[in-house]
Order: sequence, then structure tokens, then C-alpha cells
Amino acid sequence: MSAIVTPDICDAYPEVQVLDPVFVNFGGHEAFCGPVRTVKCFEDNSLVKEAVAEPGDGAVLVVDAGGSHRCAMLGDMLAEQAVDNGWSGVVLYGCVRDVDVLAETDLGVQALGSHPRRSDKRGEGQRDVAVTFAGVTLTPGQWLYADNNGIVVAEERLDLEG
Repeated sequence: MSAIVTPDICDAYPEVQVLDPVFVNFGGHEAFCGPVRTVKCFEDNSLVKEAVAEPGDGAVLVVDAGGSHRCAMLGDMLAEQAVDNGWSGVVLYGCVRDVDVLAETDLGVQALGSHPRRSDKRGEGQRDVAVTFAGVTLTPGQWLYADNNGIVVAEERLDLEG
């Protein structure tokens, strides 16, 4: 696959959905893509921890954390686990922490912001469900493409060659 450039994707594939521009790049990879896998949770990252412990196979973990700015849902340890298990990236509709370490991590990470407080661990939430935030509904199996220009979602993997 050639380089991910979301403006070029939008030009070549006008049917892609574009997430509202509310995300900030925190990961060591500024551009990333992969099939979508989802977690829906609020101020409890138990299911995020569970997901990154499993084989990612190049997927992007999309986390609907309800847009909370009161705690972080991903930090350096979970990001390292995501790298070790082959995840391409994480998109969080919520916050991250350990941002200096995340910037050096071999993972794409986009989130709303940073927050130093960790989340609760109550085992609450849902996995592999449709999630809606930033003006788009994302479902498992769609393809997500992200770079410094934004995040786009397609129904299937796009041919970005040529």
C-alpha cells in the first residue's frame, strides 16, 4: 500500500466518511490504517486493556469513550501491548496519557486530548458494536485511514496504489 494521504483518499473516493476534525495525533505513527474493531466504554478502560491484549492483525481499535475529558483511556503500557500484539493504531473519542512515551511508540494514536488521571476498572462496556461520534458511525470491518489531515472511513479496504 502506498502512503496514506487522506486528502488524496477523499479526492479519489468521494463516498468516504470524514470524522469531524476534533482529534490530535499522539502516536509515533502519524499515518495509519486498518480494519475497524470497536470498544464502547465510559471512564473505564477494562475492555480497551482486554482488546489490546489480543492479536490486532493490523486493525485499528476505535474506542468510543463518550468524549470524556476526565480521565485517560490509554497510556504507555497499553500502547506498548498494542504494538506487541500487532495493532496498527487506536482512535479514542476520549483522552490518553503518557504522551511523551506515546510519541515514541510504534503505533498510530489519535485522541481528543491528554489527561494525567487513569480510568476506573469496573469491567463495563461493549465490544464489536457500532459506535457513533465525530459525526460518523463506525462499524467493525470498515476501514479507517488516518493522518495529520484527519480520519476517514470506508466500507471496505481501498486500493491506494497508483
